[in-house]
Amino acid sequence: MTKNFAIPSCLFVVKLSTTTLLLKLLLIFEIVIGIAIAIAIEICKFVIQKKHSLMDITEKKYKKLSIQVSLTGLSFCCFDTLNNTVSSFKEIHFDPFEKNLKIEDLFANAFAEHSELNEQYDDVLVIHNNNLSTFVPTPLFDENYLGSYLQYNTKVFETDFFAFDEISNYEINAVYIPYVNMNNFFIDKFGSFEYKHANSILVTKLLDASKNVDTKKMMVHFNATHFEIVVIQNQKLLLFNSFEYQTPEDFIYYILFTAEQLNMNPENFPLELIGNITAESPFFKMAYKYIRNVSLLDVEDLRWNNYFSEAENRNHFILFNS
Repeated sequence: MTKNFAIPSCLFVVKLSTTTLLLKLLLIFEIVIGIAIAIAIEICKFVIQKKHSLMDITEKKYKKLSIQVSLTGLSFCCFDTLNNTVSSFKEIHFDPFEKNLKIEDLFANAFAEHSELNEQYDDVLVIHNNNLSTFVPTPLFDENYLGSYLQYNTKVFETDFFAFDEISNYEINAVYIPYVNMNNFFIDKFGSFEYKHANSILVTKLLDASKNVDTKKMMVHFNATHFEIVVIQNQKLLLFNSFEYQTPEDFIYYILFTAEQLNMNPENFPLELIGNITAESPFFKMAYKYIRNVSLLDVEDLRWNNYFSEAENRNHFILFNS
């Protein structure tokens, strides 16, 4: 006779409960292991980041080099970034009789003669100084058409390389033609660097200083062969233009013409002069003859971070503000 055996239901429940418990324990174990691994990974990342940070600190030079370049020469200054001071400065003029040399050769000679240019720096800024620039309000700006903004005040070619500096605080962009051959030279020397146009720094600093000044003010920055006219009113750029000049008569013509276009009365508006100019200059004396309120830009706020003279700070206003 065959006997039938039945598995007690309580035994099945016990076995099922044990299996479920083991599965739950296994799941918890996997979660704990996963958390432990994640924590270990984060600890490793933290240690690596700290190690890199310590390496960065030990390798950091706390020095910045700014080089202002043009076709007639270059000037450079070294900044101590810990104290935000100018530690050294040099100005180099190219000899007119060296016109047969490539600009790269003249730069190479400067690097050979001045050891500061061959030191290690955390940051290098190259400042292009020419009159091939203009400013465009951000709402009208399209980086795909940079050449079109320059064609009204300078001759442009299809082979020209165009660049721009965004001045976001004032919603304007400086569009310009940099010296590509000079940039290539600096790539070979430094590997990587930042570059800007001199007028980007000039206009930004003048706009900063015009806060809460409701009077229209005209500033003129003198270079060797050209000068820039900047008209500002309470952090708004009303006009910017660059003119080539030779005589004081050239200079005053452009000043008075600009003033007339902006309805600025020579008896009232202040004219401040910056750059390579002194009170003994024939250009200053010519301006004083036709404009009632003429002065040299006050640079006392700039002089706190260097030991150079008032005239040097005014002449190298852009470089020392870089």
